[in-house]
Amino acid sequence: MAKYLVRKTISWLVVIFLATNLAYLLAATFLDPRSNYVGRRPPLSSEQIADILTPLNLNPDASLAHRWWIWIKGIFLRWDWGASPVGDAVNDQIGPRMLVSAQLLLLATLLSVVMGVAVGVYTASRQYQRGDRLWQGTSIILMNTHVVVASLVVVSAGLWVNKVTGLRIFYVTGASSPDVVGFFPRLLNAGQHLLLPTIALVAISYAGYHMMQRSLLLDNISADYVRTARAKGLTRNQAVRRHALRTSIIPVATSVAFSIPGIFTGAVMTEQIFAWNGMGQYFIQTISRNDVHGATAVAAFSALMVGISAVLSDFFVVILDPRVRVS
Repeated sequence: MAKYLVRKTISWLVVIFLATNLAYLLAATFLDPRSNYVGRRPPLSSEQIADILTPLNLNPDASLAHRWWIWIKGIFLRWDWGASPVGDAVNDQIGPRMLVSAQLLLLATLLSVVMGVAVGVYTASRQYQRGDRLWQGTSIILMNTHVVVASLVVVSAGLWVNKVTGLRIFYVTGASSPDVVGFFPRLLNAGQHLLLPTIALVAISYAGYHMMQRSLLLDNISADYVRTARAKGLTRNQAVRRHALRTSIIPVATSVAFSIPGIFTGAVMTEQIFAWNGMGQYFIQTISRNDVHGATAVAAFSALMVGISAVLSDFFVVILDPRVRVS
């Protein structure tokens, strides 16, 4: 299994490398850093703008191949992701922001999968019963709810709980409070900040896993091996959990990685609403500034999250499917 996962990790590292380079070429082609200096008072000449952008490796007049080579060489030799058109180092921006967004994305993905699978098993085991219809209706509504609407509802609910209890249970803005000291107080404070945005992302993300798991499980419940297990004395719920679920959860596990871009898109707006200084907020900033290096760093982060999720999903597939272990 270790060799299998190593091969998968290497293949995803290659994909991340290619995706990041493609993102740079597209950003360098279509984003114009010179627009940051248009309309200045007093106005800057083209030569003055070029003198500012050339040391930052952002001058569009230089050849694309030359700019790409300087950029990729800086990453490999110094782990330097370049600078923005106004001179800010990208490394200083993405370091703390990556940690903020990673904890939000990975936790939301994990909880979405766990909740979606659990609800899928529950509803499939009670097909067309009241619980099944109630959960299906809820999931359909949430699947068609925009993340902004879900976030605003969650914020209102959090503020209402704080008001009713008279306690600061939920924090609406920011990823942490700077004045908290001590490991456990900081951990608790981070959890209080993390709850509301995570709930908003999970609310719009779990429904897809629920519907997929329910459909797959219903196909496997009537399979011969499940009927054989029941004939040997297992109850219906035991046969579902021990046999049908093991087979039907494999496609769900393989789809986890490809749901990350959708969750990241939701996180872009969620971070704006909850005032999180994460990669989502930085993404909007880079586009508004025509920041080639910053936009590429965001694309690399998104590709990295997809790669991590893909390797984790492959790991769970290896555990769940004996055929993969044998091969």
